[in-house]
Amino acid sequence: MKDTIHVGLLGLGTVGTGVIEILHNNKESIKHKTGCEVKVTKALVHDLNKSRDLPGDKVELTDSYEDITNDEDIDVIVEVMGGIDHTLDVLLGAIENKKHIVSANKDLVAEHGEELFDAAVRNQTDLYYEASVAGGIPIIRSIVDGLSSDNIRKMMGIVNGTTNYILTKMSQDGSDFDDVLKEAQDLGFAEADPTADVDGLDAARKMTILSILGFSMPTRLDDVKLKGIRGMSTADIAYADKLGYTIKLIGIAEHDEEGIALSVEPSLLPKSHPLSSVNDEYNAVYVYGDAVGETMFYGPGAGKGPTATAVVSDLIAVVKNIQLGTNGNNYVHPQHERKLKTQADTYTKKYIRLRVLDQPGILMELTRVFAEKEISFDQIIQQPADSHEERELMMITHSVNEEAFEEAMEALRSLPSVRSVDSVFRVEGGDE
Repeated sequence: MKDTIHVGLLGLGTVGTGVIEILHNNKESIKHKTGCEVKVTKALVHDLNKSRDLPGDKVELTDSYEDITNDEDIDVIVEVMGGIDHTLDVLLGAIENKKHIVSANKDLVAEHGEELFDAAVRNQTDLYYEASVAGGIPIIRSIVDGLSSDNIRKMMGIVNGTTNYILTKMSQDGSDFDDVLKEAQDLGFAEADPTADVDGLDAARKMTILSILGFSMPTRLDDVKLKGIRGMSTADIAYADKLGYTIKLIGIAEHDEEGIALSVEPSLLPKSHPLSSVNDEYNAVYVYGDAVGETMFYGPGAGKGPTATAVVSDLIAVVKNIQLGTNGNNYVHPQHERKLKTQADTYTKKYIRLRVLDQPGILMELTRVFAEKEISFDQIIQQPADSHEERELMMITHSVNEEAFEEAMEALRSLPSVRSVDSVFRVEGGDE
């Protein structure tokens, strides 16, 4: 049993500062839970001359990561600096030096998690990463521990706060995408380069992590069908509302006997669905299990406090393992071989918005194209377009075979009467 656990911090930005503050503010509680003191003794920073007001005991600052990874006195390294390739090398070196790792880096875990875990198992060290998905929501621990006895069939959720903020403001205020994106950047909800968020890559990385854990299958980022919200039209948000739906960027991971299907895409949700009321920068994840049924985890998806809380919770778990001598046993290799569902095995409902010539028989012509692929419709709305020669159609299908739907859409686009197909989104929930 150790009296003190020494922690090295890679990164002293917003989250890193939050980690130090939580360890200081909750010092006695953490000592009671772990049986020892937990102290950050060194931190990696970019600028040694920058003034910092940190609570508690003095933290030695360094601009060289080797000062931390090679320090024999440091037991645990907390990585909150971000990055992928360089960070991978740093952490692999730290693991080889028998350091336990806590990371908030979803990009790294999603793309190189297997390599990191293999190194951790080989060196009998811990690797925890709760903060990498959905910030303050303990979704990873819930899946790995709380639902470990169940057979998880599906996980779906809002796992990116930036895009949820943008869609919320577009829905509530009728604002254009570009205007809301700029507002989100001014408020700090969106990065200066928002590509990973608005194009769905951030959410795809998180769904990759959840699918590996939930389905015990070595899925990859490339397995995720990806479509972001860049250029989302206020027209689609208004039409979805008229049809009884809201639009959210939804990550979905499904598993059945045919395999798994992973996607991140704008989706129409019935207004009665609990995820429809998750607004602004908040996250929520729905989990469907054979035994538990439906459960939902909700909370702030990012920010100093929520993310630092998840990091320190992982740190406490590592410290407990150190005290018990059980490090290096938290990872279980995936049980099943990677098996992806084909388009022919995947069924979803679809929303389509298109412009057609305003002439008799158009609707019959369109429905005939879909009927040839055995696709039927749940709702159809038509109304005049900007041009008096055109009409705008909004259609929601019943559950359709993805392969047949793509073939029908190809045939639809070739019709002379179809001027444009403006939007195609998934529809989740509701009657199939």
